[in-house]
Amino acid sequence: MMNYVQKLGRSLMLPVAVLPAAAILMGIGYWIDPSGWGSGNAAAAFLIKAGSSIIDNIPILFAVGVALGMSKDRDGSAALSGLVAFLVTTTLLSTDTVALLQGIDPEAVDPAFGKIGNAFVGIISGIVASIMYNRFSHVKLPDALAFFSGKRLVPIMTAASMIIVSALLFFVWPVVFSGLVSFGTSISNLGAAGAGLYGFFNRLLIPTGLHHALNSVFWFDVAGINDIGNFWAGTGEKGVTGMYQAGFFPVMMFGLPAAGLAMYHTAKTKRKKQAASLLLAAGFASFFTGVTEPMEFSFMFLAPALYVVHAALTGLSLFIASLFNWTAGFGFSAGFVDFVLSSRLPLANMPYMLILQGLVFAVIYYFLFRFLITKFQLKTPGREDEDLEEAEDTNQNTKDGSDKSAVMAAEIYEGLGGDENVVSVDNCVTRLRLEVKDMDAVDQKKIKATGVPGINVVGAKNIQVIVGTQVQFVADEIHKIRKK
Repeated sequence: MMNYVQKLGRSLMLPVAVLPAAAILMGIGYWIDPSGWGSGNAAAAFLIKAGSSIIDNIPILFAVGVALGMSKDRDGSAALSGLVAFLVTTTLLSTDTVALLQGIDPEAVDPAFGKIGNAFVGIISGIVASIMYNRFSHVKLPDALAFFSGKRLVPIMTAASMIIVSALLFFVWPVVFSGLVSFGTSISNLGAAGAGLYGFFNRLLIPTGLHHALNSVFWFDVAGINDIGNFWAGTGEKGVTGMYQAGFFPVMMFGLPAAGLAMYHTAKTKRKKQAASLLLAAGFASFFTGVTEPMEFSFMFLAPALYVVHAALTGLSLFIASLFNWTAGFGFSAGFVDFVLSSRLPLANMPYMLILQGLVFAVIYYFLFRFLITKFQLKTPGREDEDLEEAEDTNQNTKDGSDKSAVMAAEIYEGLGGDENVVSVDNCVTRLRLEVKDMDAVDQKKIKATGVPGINVVGAKNIQVIVGTQVQFVADEIHKIRKK
């Protein structure tokens, strides 16, 4: 199960990698025109819309990325099926469609369906699409239906599966959503403790998209709190209004960037540059704009226990800020841009204490993340399964280009038993990960003769061939062989 979750985390790396740039574009645009969001400045409008074209479609990116990464051949038809899955569910469960199904006015539809296009549904769509691809991509139908065989069958089966998933969500989603709204309303009377609980569950629910239910209670006017609206309008109580926003600033501006630094420092040497390219951009996006998805999704599924720690620290931050009545607010998110803008407002109360709190949280995040990562060998970015010494030894063996990769791939594939024995081919940073029908049919001596430094049999039907940092090229060549 944990291996599956970590594979899901690796699959999210491709869509996550594009998010920091989009967040920074939006942050700059919002900095230029914070009140009009582009309506008063063409340059701001251009930057905000360019960034939002990606940020607003995170669920679609996740659907495509997960389907591609979780499918056994990483084939384009799997990615297309992920998109199909997402479109089926979000269309069937959209407010207008639900209104038709229930025979009511769209305004009377449960507000939960207005939040159905979230990251959780995107991830579920990608997982279902990958399962359908792995199951049906090689199925041959009778001659009369032969056109729909194989990969053409995958999006059809995916659409059918998501109809069933949508039917389940039709009943389950509004119950869970409304339950969280009720929960949020009940804890809103607990003062600083309630703010802390809200912060904890806000982060914990990010992967499911259900954090919107809690946000509607505390940030908007569902339960009469309207923390964001009242703070910016100056209608409220100084030191109280803004209590459900202020505690996010120390985490987003300081805590998460420090966590990124800890993950970089604990990354394996050969992967530090790759980890740095993601974590540096994600850390800056979190600090400057308050957009945390690039950082959070980088370790959310790779190290779920670490994400729970992050959620707990977020709750602690909101509790502390609320306890001492330090307040600030945001119109976009809890980053540097909104901190500067909100610190001038009448209801901002000792906002610069949040900077001090943030510096303390940066230290806590850094050392706690570093300790937990190394103590429990958590698979954060740059620490995915990889043998460093093997990577160094094989770096020379695979540097001669694609021709050598093709020869090595052919010999390895033959040693595995070829088409008759190989079920699936995947790879991580240095290893081929293979599933075979019969382990006895694998000729390990033949595989080792290619110059690979090692073979690791991890189950009755699973084997890993350690190639090195050029493993992607060998894997690509094997995929070519399988398609012939």
